[in-house]
Amino acid sequence: MKHPHHSRTVLAAAVAMTLCCSALAQTAPGERARALVARMTLEEKAGQLQHDSPAVARLGIPRYNWWNEGLHGVARAGNATVFPQTIGLAATWNSPLVARVADTVGTEFRAKFLETVEPDGGSSIYRGLTVWSPNVNIFRDPRWGRGQETYGEDPHLSSRMGVAYVQGLQGRDTGAPKVSATVKHLAVHSGPEADRHKDDIHPSRRDLTETYLPAFHATVTEGKALSVMCAYNAVDGVPACANTALLQDYLRGSWKFQGHIVSDCGAVADIHTEGAHRYTRTPEQAVAAALKAGTDVFCEFGGSPTADPATTVRAVQQGLVAEADVDRAVLRLLEARIRLGLLESPAQRPFKEISAKDYDTPAHRSLNLEAARQSLVLLKNDGLLPLAKAPRRIAVIGPNADSVDALVGNYNGTPSRPITVLEGIRARFPRAELTHIEGTGWVAPPLQDVPAADLCLDAACAQPGLKRERFDNLGLEGAPAAVENVAKAEFKWGWPDATERKSSMRWSGYLRATESGAHNFRLKSDHGYRIRVDGQLVTDLWDIAWPTSKTEVGLVAGKVYRIEVEAVQQGWGGDQRLQWTRPSFDDSAALEAAGKADLIVYVSGLNWQLEGEEMTVRAPGFAGGDRTSIDLPVPQEALLERLGALGRPMVLVNMSGSAMALNWADKKVPAIIQAWYPGGEGGQAVAELIAGDFSPAGRLPVTFYKSEADLPPFKDYGMKGRTYKYFKGEPLYPFGHGLSYTRFSYAPAAAIPREIRAGSGVNLAVDVKNEGQRAGDEVVQVYVTRKGDAAPNSTLAGFTRVSLKPGETRRVTFALDAKALSTVDQAGNRSVEPGPAYLWVGGGQPAAAAGMRPAAGARLQTTVKGRRALPAF
Repeated sequence: MKHPHHSRTVLAAAVAMTLCCSALAQTAPGERARALVARMTLEEKAGQLQHDSPAVARLGIPRYNWWNEGLHGVARAGNATVFPQTIGLAATWNSPLVARVADTVGTEFRAKFLETVEPDGGSSIYRGLTVWSPNVNIFRDPRWGRGQETYGEDPHLSSRMGVAYVQGLQGRDTGAPKVSATVKHLAVHSGPEADRHKDDIHPSRRDLTETYLPAFHATVTEGKALSVMCAYNAVDGVPACANTALLQDYLRGSWKFQGHIVSDCGAVADIHTEGAHRYTRTPEQAVAAALKAGTDVFCEFGGSPTADPATTVRAVQQGLVAEADVDRAVLRLLEARIRLGLLESPAQRPFKEISAKDYDTPAHRSLNLEAARQSLVLLKNDGLLPLAKAPRRIAVIGPNADSVDALVGNYNGTPSRPITVLEGIRARFPRAELTHIEGTGWVAPPLQDVPAADLCLDAACAQPGLKRERFDNLGLEGAPAAVENVAKAEFKWGWPDATERKSSMRWSGYLRATESGAHNFRLKSDHGYRIRVDGQLVTDLWDIAWPTSKTEVGLVAGKVYRIEVEAVQQGWGGDQRLQWTRPSFDDSAALEAAGKADLIVYVSGLNWQLEGEEMTVRAPGFAGGDRTSIDLPVPQEALLERLGALGRPMVLVNMSGSAMALNWADKKVPAIIQAWYPGGEGGQAVAELIAGDFSPAGRLPVTFYKSEADLPPFKDYGMKGRTYKYFKGEPLYPFGHGLSYTRFSYAPAAAIPREIRAGSGVNLAVDVKNEGQRAGDEVVQVYVTRKGDAAPNSTLAGFTRVSLKPGETRRVTFALDAKALSTVDQAGNRSVEPGPAYLWVGGGQPAAAAGMRPAAGARLQTTVKGRRALPAF
């Protein structure tokens, strides 16, 4: 029930905000922020440092939650356009497209804010305008579960994509941005997930300059990102959120960053916590260290002392940090909110052309389909694709064939009309006889609905069904709003007409086992849930962002078990069903269907429940959200090989956020598509590629290795032996690789000067021709190779994606600056050295992997005269 004075309080706050804004609307953001800070108490200022900042009603400052996620669409805020996961956007090699995607994401953030903004202008978590994206960490090792959130392994590609995403989100006017972008996680952060709260990374000066910092530098200095997030790990002995070398010397010093810095969630607590960094002894010392280094927003979890503004007040009172340091942080935060229009009345807010319904629109879904098409990478094709004619019988098999989880990746929104690969193929080939059988689960037998015949209301199983209790809150609190008996643990949530739904539910009863052996349970759900069997918590995914356990349960045939399922749902529709794996499953039905098919489409890979952020996955090949093996999980690989033995035409569609060692498939399967996590329209894009409706042109933003044994240890942050730049072995598929349904040729159109002075740039021009019979895109890539101990194998220096009609020729030009010809020594010093510089312009790297046809391209060479030292970035 509302407090009796609630309406009066809201009205008073609204009046205060109106008076404040009318007096200060024409004041510069910095001056307006300083005026507000000057009138705030220390306690009020301390509250503003928390990510869930309370209102200061007397000054017209509404409450605001800084935590909003938008890596590839508005996340965790209901229906939204879910674009391909970030690694898939990188695979487009199309930075203008990425900017368009980000612009759309920014629009949807504005719409979501308008949809739920409170009367006094307050905003809740995931509904604000400070977007904690993009992630420009380097995907240095395919075992990292969060690599899917990045733009891949190369600093140049990550820089260009990161800058495009920042500029798309914010718009070009940083004085009045659509939203603010937060570049994360500074710095040297890429797993292992299980150790991120305590790891201390000591990168070489060369790796720091050459690999780990360039994308941060570009997104801050060129992209003009308004915010940066510091990382969990320590760098050179100092936690990243208290690291003055990173936050002061680099970021605010040489890079001239003027925006605000937010901690990763819980990172300030890690500064003092036993079992984490334990860099300081007390929470007050941790807060002081973070503030003095330049961290402005503390994203902290409830219950932690660093989540309590009183800790900051005590830090000042104890003389650990000056109140002026608190003032400086609050000033930055208020200025950011003023620039975004978050302190304005509705009539004064910017971007009035955006309405509260401008998300998940037909136009946005159309752009999403375009992005999905461009993200797909054709890894192998022995002539099967495009299909010469529509097959009469298609068998669609595999755990990702009809999986929405495999479309969306992590940090995702909810697509209102998700098109799985199965649904895409069914729509594209309506006359085909289509059979769908999972055949296997991701790491175990496939999940099936728990049948009603096995569920009982009583221990004697005299009455079928379960008791279902529904609560009108998120915590199963108080008396249930409705209680009824139902046949099964399932519920289809409806989209609320007016208000955001906040509900929770409990099913309880008994389960009679029909066979003995290991069973795994889950609730197919868009939100969090818990499952208990005989009082034991066997699955806990209540906070869906951080899965905590997934436990196998041994059941005995004929025995009756008490079962309880609890679920939570917020603000959007979803289909919840209790499922399990059973020990008696085999793949005979999949093999039978495949043996009768004219075409097998096997949809393999991973999903966000197997690879992702700091979670427990009890399955071979996985640890803490990361992977210990880069092979397909054993059950999937076994079924793939049995299907291959049938000798039927087969397309492998692999869906994952990271590189996979598809060694057997590379030898035996005629066609392989890497689909990543392709977003809400992804299944349609895959079906269209198979049918030949467009020519694929996606390129790998990461190296596909043959085995994790070819790599250095995961915890080794040294770049030696990693990525295309430093790997000395034979990759399965190289960085930059991707096939097409047409052919391109290259002819040098302008000669490189035979000699250039060190410090000068180089202009390149080539004529690219589509030699085939169908239109297609070509991703033109420029690589530079310099000799010497300090030089990588080769370095990506430029790229562009061009569309060419059959027979069309286009001149493509690149302006390479002096940095493109430089190298970095062990001390981190960048220079242009004398000697030959070898340049390659083509559709892939200059050297192909063993057994692969080299990419078309042109070789050029120039000689550098003299030596020139350059800035590090």
